[in-house]
Amino acid sequence: MRISFSAPDGKISGAVAVAVLEGGQLSPSAQKLDEASGGALTRAIKHSSRFSGKKGQILEVLAPAGVKASRLLMSGVGKPSEFGELDQENAGGALFAQVAASGEDELVFLVDALEGATADAWRVAARMAFGALLRSYRFDKYRTKEKPEKKPSLKKLTVLVEKPAQAKSDFAELDAIAQGVFATRSVVSEPANVIYPESFVALAKPLEKLGVKIDVLGEKEMEKLGMGALLGVGQGSVRESKMLVMRWDGTRKPGKGKGKGKGKAAGGQPIAFVGKGVCFDTGGISIKPAAGMEDMKWDMGGAGVVLGLMQALATRKAKVNAVGICGLVENMPDGNAQRPGDIVTSMSGQTIEVLNTDAEGRLVLADVLWYVQKNFKPRAIVDLATLTGAIIVALGKVNAGLFANNDELAERLTAAGKSVGEPLWRMPLGEDYDRAIDSDAADMKNIGGRWGGSITAAQFLQRFIEEGTAWAHLDIAGVTWTDKDKPTVPKGASAFGVRLLDRLVAQHYEE
Repeated sequence: MRISFSAPDGKISGAVAVAVLEGGQLSPSAQKLDEASGGALTRAIKHSSRFSGKKGQILEVLAPAGVKASRLLMSGVGKPSEFGELDQENAGGALFAQVAASGEDELVFLVDALEGATADAWRVAARMAFGALLRSYRFDKYRTKEKPEKKPSLKKLTVLVEKPAQAKSDFAELDAIAQGVFATRSVVSEPANVIYPESFVALAKPLEKLGVKIDVLGEKEMEKLGMGALLGVGQGSVRESKMLVMRWDGTRKPGKGKGKGKGKAAGGQPIAFVGKGVCFDTGGISIKPAAGMEDMKWDMGGAGVVLGLMQALATRKAKVNAVGICGLVENMPDGNAQRPGDIVTSMSGQTIEVLNTDAEGRLVLADVLWYVQKNFKPRAIVDLATLTGAIIVALGKVNAGLFANNDELAERLTAAGKSVGEPLWRMPLGEDYDRAIDSDAADMKNIGGRWGGSITAAQFLQRFIEEGTAWAHLDIAGVTWTDKDKPTVPKGASAFGVRLLDRLVAQHYEE
């Protein structure tokens, strides 16, 4: 979908959207269209039993007389003083969804300056376009016989607003974030016969053109490093396990050296993002039930988020020193697969009794977290993983679970999540939970008892965090995939975490 910004010129066509305030008060553009159509808008509101201009409401008028528009969409904004960024994005996404498959090929937003609004009209315009763009995502590459009438018809979005150049500039950065979101949604949506460790790495390679430095470790390299926890998970698969390292340093100052990446590093310690990348999870020898196992194609959702985040940061040229690392494996049950009761030695030297091979993500993360600390000395680490079903039992599919050893980092993450509509709920850590993973045969076991499964999983990870390192773990098992459409997130892979972490970086870690 092509998106453009222009100053209002009185020329409109296709589907046209205008704002209506709480109580049915028309915006300036809506008033003009109402007059031109002989009161079509006010009559529609009068005869609607439910539309009153509240946030999220949409009322449609088809083929109004007197205007060159095939349909008029009235979008409720409620009180302008309470119409925030998320509301603006949701309005844009909802309007797109309203007409996406209607047969219209053009949608026009008329964005006015509203009395009492907390943001300039051009900022609102950019946010609404961003929302429409996010909702326009569609994973349909394997639908070969879909009927034309079921496919989106919209090809163009035109946003008419005063100061369009400023709106366009604002939107450029939002578009970079959207492309990162799309990258995550796409990789998470792909089936496991398409996305596996090697092909995941191949998807990251184009980031080098954006200035991201890519390093890949194979099984031989990881074996030399002593990464027995990660390698144990993947040993039952014919696919070689990989570790993908992506480095973006937007703080580098130009130097005299030649070639990509030359210059003086000014960013100091990086902020690190770590993703669980189990490209398919059968459960291994502790095999999962058949029902629903197909969903385990997105058990690499954490790695998908890290990939999309690094793309977003590099595309918008974020002034931050960041490293993103993904541990990529398949958890398969063949004759060489890890067995319940096996004891493995992690890169940290700590030994782990593997009581359940379906508690594999924490084994992958254990070695990657240790590698990050030893090689990059990060100022903070955030890991993301579809780690436990227990977090879904606790929080449903609304909030991701947040575990942290640092209050400031936890508060920053929570605030960032709230601001972009990706909410986190902080969960406890403590010695009483930690004792649940003590083992009689090794330094620890990879599962605790029946209760508090997401907490004991986080306690396991914390044993691989060195003292003094700020760390947070996001259990995104319940929010990586959505079963229903949302205003800016169509049904399917959500990319929950990309926008949250981009906002975290923008607010606290950029120069």
